[in-house]
Amino acid sequence: MAAMIQKPRGTLDVLPERAKVWQHIEKTLRSVAEKYGFGEIRFPTFENVDLFQRGVGDTTDVVQKEMYLLEQKGTGEARYALRPEGTAGVVRSIIENGKCSDAMPLRYYYLANMFRYEKPQAGRFREFTQFGVELFGSDSALADASVISMGNEILEKLGIRDRLLHINSIGCPNCRPKYQEALVSYFQGRESELCETCRERLKKNPLRILDCKSPICSSIAAGAPKTVDSLCDDCRQHLSTLLSALDDSGISYELDPGIVRGLDYYTRTVFEFLCPITGAAQSTVCGGGRYDGLVRELGGPSLSGIGFAIGINRLIDAMEKSGVNPPEETRPLLYIASMGQEAAMRAFQIASRFRAEDKWAESDLVGRSLKAQMKYADKIRASYTLILGEEELRSGIAQLKNMETGEQVAVELATFSL
Repeated sequence: MAAMIQKPRGTLDVLPERAKVWQHIEKTLRSVAEKYGFGEIRFPTFENVDLFQRGVGDTTDVVQKEMYLLEQKGTGEARYALRPEGTAGVVRSIIENGKCSDAMPLRYYYLANMFRYEKPQAGRFREFTQFGVELFGSDSALADASVISMGNEILEKLGIRDRLLHINSIGCPNCRPKYQEALVSYFQGRESELCETCRERLKKNPLRILDCKSPICSSIAAGAPKTVDSLCDDCRQHLSTLLSALDDSGISYELDPGIVRGLDYYTRTVFEFLCPITGAAQSTVCGGGRYDGLVRELGGPSLSGIGFAIGINRLIDAMEKSGVNPPEETRPLLYIASMGQEAAMRAFQIASRFRAEDKWAESDLVGRSLKAQMKYADKIRASYTLILGEEELRSGIAQLKNMETGEQVAVELATFSL
């Protein structure tokens, strides 16, 4: 016997019974997004490496350590990469397709598989599905509030009641240099205690140190200067307007100076929805922020943006830990059991007629005995069963059984329907 081939590490099989949960989530995501005026966008699974180096940032872990690179055949060079996130691809698409001159704001959502080479753990995979929204063309803090409200509504509709919204502002190009100077000054005093990665970050992007998961670095970062203390007047007013809008909407939040997010393109608003009930280190179920310079960085006009992303695997985990019952499984309306080849052909014809009416019907395809067919009908929870044999074919009348009540009625094969 040949050796069994297994799925790659960090990937996931979603079988039909589990796919029902995914379909319920996807339906909810699409429904809420479209209610807020967002339309679906689809973009390539792989993109030019430069897109992520320029867009995501070449100092991030995503670009430095986690991208799956595709070698250009015959050259040995990595020209393309599997997408590790969605925002850069959406920005590239709207620039390339001339959407930046359309009426503003532009609003898009996507459901797409992403790829990151990292250690698989609870809620984290090397291939994972992500839902994301991107809004372009509004500098207003009310755009931030609208996007955050959408994320809040999605989690509410999916039954995640135990959620915490954490918000921070990391400033803009005008005030961030002053903050980074204070940050460098602070961390230089404890440079020898930092992990090797953070010592390198201190030279290139000190803000990333605040996002380090090392217990020692996290402890040191807890005493670092806060971004909100260095904000310019415009950024401070933007944050104040956002918080007022959330207050008016009844959305509770916590100001958290430790949130900087893991990608370089963020400016001003950054936020995360946490679900502590999961008990996992990775309790963030939704995260995002504003990225006002990204469109210009990737060759487009000066066009602001804000969005968020939700990992579906982590969302499912949060729903399960929150005690959310999965949607009730659909069940066959009719199962036709048959005895003999002629009856099997008639059963197939009846099932086909029901399907033409968009009704779920099944008949035997594997040659089971009548007893085995009835057990199968019970297993798949068919609402009704119909038994066909020589007598039923000759008379044109068969017994239809209600599987819940046990009640049986006689029906004419040529005309009966449900």
